[in-house]
Amino acid sequence: MKIRFVILILSCILVTNCDDDSKSDATVDTIVDVEENSRITAKTIENIDYKDFVLSSESKEAILSWGEYQELLRQLSFLKRGDFSFFDGDKETLKKFITDFKKGLPSEFSTNPILSRNAIIETELLKLNENLTLDNIERKEKIASIKGLFIAFSNLNDMINKKLERDMYNKILPE
Repeated sequence: MKIRFVILILSCILVTNCDDDSKSDATVDTIVDVEENSRITAKTIENIDYKDFVLSSESKEAILSWGEYQELLRQLSFLKRGDFSFFDGDKETLKKFITDFKKGLPSEFSTNPILSRNAIIETELLKLNENLTLDNIERKEKIASIKGLFIAFSNLNDMINKKLERDMYNKILPE
């Protein structure tokens, strides 16, 4: 009877010790996976799915003088390559850029739909800045903020195209 009891206790100790090793290995693997998945790379940004509207040739010519638009376009191309320096920088610099962006809007594009798209871009820029500078924001939320900015900019392009197209159709006189 004593032998059975000793064998039972040794078996429990053996099973318990074997189980601890596998848990520690799983914990190490999980930590490595979380660290690898927490970084947002160019590949991650490339896989974001959204409709990307580009400017027509007439629209490109019309906004050529809008320097802040050109700068935002350049910074978004950097963002697509994984460079967050403009978006996770100083908030005051970003606010100054947003103010200049709104002031630099050509007068022909000062319509309610385009002004509302500018306001959405402002919101998305500030939201992305907050999400990138805070440490406790999850990766999914950061990616959602990047996607929101891409969508807002794409919708601005769409509104600019529609505005110029509408103006062109209004100039056509009926026969």
